[in-house]
Amino acid sequence: MTQKRLILSSPLLEIMTSRLCQQLIENHQDFSDSVVMGLQPRGIYFAERIVKELSERLGRAIPLGYLDATFYRDDFRRRDSPLVPNKTQVPFLLENKSVILIDDVVATGRMVRAAMDAMTAFGRPKRVELLVLIDRRYNRDLPIEPDYVGMKVNTLETQRVQVEWREQGFEADRIWMVD
Repeated sequence: MTQKRLILSSPLLEIMTSRLCQQLIENHQDFSDSVVMGLQPRGIYFAERIVKELSERLGRAIPLGYLDATFYRDDFRRRDSPLVPNKTQVPFLLENKSVILIDDVVATGRMVRAAMDAMTAFGRPKRVELLVLIDRRYNRDLPIEPDYVGMKVNTLETQRVQVEWREQGFEADRIWMVD
């Protein structure tokens, strides 16, 4: 039987988002040389929220792109059923920009590695940083650590973190630990 335990919801989620935005502003100032890339499929919802708050605080539009790394995954050809790609939309060049990759959850690090490979099609960034809502510690397969973390969660390999966004049709924003 599947068990779900609530680990985060509003208003703590909004507070966490504001804190992460403040850290980004401290490190990227006015974002004149920085862009945000939301990782498909679920990282885009968090990226949109981060960009909305940054734009409101800074009084200017912050460049936002969506990156799909489906065809760059190391398990792409190892699955029984084919993976369905999502939309990639990068309306700017990455050349010499600081790129902030945003995802909802980082676990093994493989998706982030695939995203970095996919990113090279759009230029060579000056620097790449990773912002995640949830860092599933003790699950890394690759030496990838986020630069900005909303919350660190200790999980077993058998557990997963499920993020539900209102934008996906859920009644509220919630983050669950699923056994």
